[in-house]
Amino acid sequence: MPDFDRAELDEMVRRWVLENQRCEEKGDWKPLAELYTEDATYGWNYGPTQEFMAVGREEIRDIALGQEMEGLEGWTYPYQEFVVDERSGNVIGLWKQVADAKRPDGRHYTVDGIGGSWFRYGGNFQWSWQRDFFDFGNVSALFLEMITANALTPGMMARIERSGKGPLPGWYKIGEAPAVLW
Repeated sequence: MPDFDRAELDEMVRRWVLENQRCEEKGDWKPLAELYTEDATYGWNYGPTQEFMAVGREEIRDIALGQEMEGLEGWTYPYQEFVVDERSGNVIGLWKQVADAKRPDGRHYTVDGIGGSWFRYGGNFQWSWQRDFFDFGNVSALFLEMITANALTPGMMARIERSGKGPLPGWYKIGEAPAVLW
């Protein structure tokens, strides 16, 4: 792989963080799709039997940033740190997942553990590839805690109900997605 300009990669990270913050404020992550190449892929593993994969900018916009973010309005994903490799164009961004709802003690419901995104830079201030990773056990435990405490928004309840009705676009059995995670 060719070397990438470090200043360009740093500028890409800066643009990404700013657009993420803007989208969080609006509760609409779809505008982030413009920061992917037209043929980009975006996926993640969700436990031992399922994975998600969106192929192409339109699927990323409609499914990964639309369908998959519905119900998470008000949540934030503050980046804690970035690791940038200008040799390969790979960027790792480590983030938290924070709900707008609060526990009785005033603390926000937050996914414990480490969450992150692994990006590959495609040039022209766009990602060609993104893979998310997070602690499935901690995500499950937080949602169960929020359900038990009746702390989910109506949008989040609708999201859970929608997921329980069968496979949604972009969801595949392990190994059957149109692009591999690795």
